[in-house]
Amino acid sequence: MEFMTGVKKKDDVSVKVLLELEEGSFVKVQGAVHSIRDMGEVAFIVLRKSEGLVQCVYEEGKAAFPLKDLKEESAVEVMGIVKKEERAPGGVEVCISEIRVLSEPTEPMPLAVNKWKMNTSLEAMLNMRPIALRNVRERAKFKIQEAVVRAFRDFLHSQGFTEIHTPKIGAKGAEGGANIFKLDYFHRPAVLAQSPQFYKQMMVGVFDRVFEVGPVFRAEKHNTKRHLNEYTSLDFEMGYIDDYTDIMSMETGFLQYLMELLKKEYQKELNILNVQLPKTDQIPSVPFAKAKELVAEKYDRKIRNPFDLEPEEEVLIGRYFKEEYDADFVFITEYPSKKRPFYALDDPKDPRYTLSFDLLFHGLEITTGGQRIHDYRMLSEKIAARGMTEEGMEQYLSAFKHGMPPHGGLGIGLERLTMKLIGEDNVRETTLFPRDLTRLEP
Repeated sequence: MEFMTGVKKKDDVSVKVLLELEEGSFVKVQGAVHSIRDMGEVAFIVLRKSEGLVQCVYEEGKAAFPLKDLKEESAVEVMGIVKKEERAPGGVEVCISEIRVLSEPTEPMPLAVNKWKMNTSLEAMLNMRPIALRNVRERAKFKIQEAVVRAFRDFLHSQGFTEIHTPKIGAKGAEGGANIFKLDYFHRPAVLAQSPQFYKQMMVGVFDRVFEVGPVFRAEKHNTKRHLNEYTSLDFEMGYIDDYTDIMSMETGFLQYLMELLKKEYQKELNILNVQLPKTDQIPSVPFAKAKELVAEKYDRKIRNPFDLEPEEEVLIGRYFKEEYDADFVFITEYPSKKRPFYALDDPKDPRYTLSFDLLFHGLEITTGGQRIHDYRMLSEKIAARGMTEEGMEQYLSAFKHGMPPHGGLGIGLERLTMKLIGEDNVRETTLFPRDLTRLEP
């Protein structure tokens, strides 16, 4: 009988450990053969590991393995001696004494993943996504995305939030409308969740402050660079707020925490992608109507839709605040009530507007949030005023019947935030396996 006593200690070294070893140390390194440069008597074999690249030197007669038998993308185990070399990645290389092939490809590579840029279309990269993601630059995008989620979790934990996990199959959409994926749930109608809104509000009555990282689904027939039909939402909801600016302040704190984490632990990826981090020391806030007026006046643009922001207006607002205040982010507050969900709290001074906001990042909306109605009677009256039915919302409304604190929250689009951080212009670039109007594979 065998007993597991914890994580096994392996003799394969990581890139981090390799860079710290003394010259002359004997090492074993496992990885994929990223590239082979055969110079005749000497060849440079670059291994790809999760943390980066390792340069290995193969010399005829010194390694007990014929170079001709080695293929790019083979999974190998290299044994050899550490040598300092300024021109190698990290300033270290491994002089090979032995190579052991763990597995090898059966077909040639369809994409040049070992090139700095693959020089192919986004469509081709998405069609061959599992292969394209092996490219160093492509991998770096998703390490940055890892940092976003990591910062979101760590920061909110530090602020007394509890992480929750809510269902993605339900009886009713949280936001209503036609953009709902419907399905047959054991001969009963059901929908895929547009957001965790109802659940996170109910959980404020349990834990006061909650957050979730999870998928949401929107059945919108769009095919733009900024939309997906399934994306990852970073949601939080917090109780006992004074007003909706508490939520904006919390998001500002998260963004500041994220930038510090990126600078401290993801500098390599920032350098690979040539990312200049945005300013988050202070983020301006402007009412919806005022923002429209400012860009209409400065850029001589007629206001066509008084109740919503058009994509072009978002771009111009971003441009305005960058030019006038050197701001990368801007909060747009007090959205018209008719464009917000029923649970949004109307401004008591003017019920045509809500105590809600969007956060724009370089002219693109990445966050929607605001203060919610916490009074049951007010919530019920607004549902009735909109001609809605309470059917399917009984459990949600029961939380309010039994008392709820003043609360609010937000949802951040993970892929959009990552896209703007690294300077891409298509959200599919920062989605591992995109789901849009036409794509269900891979």
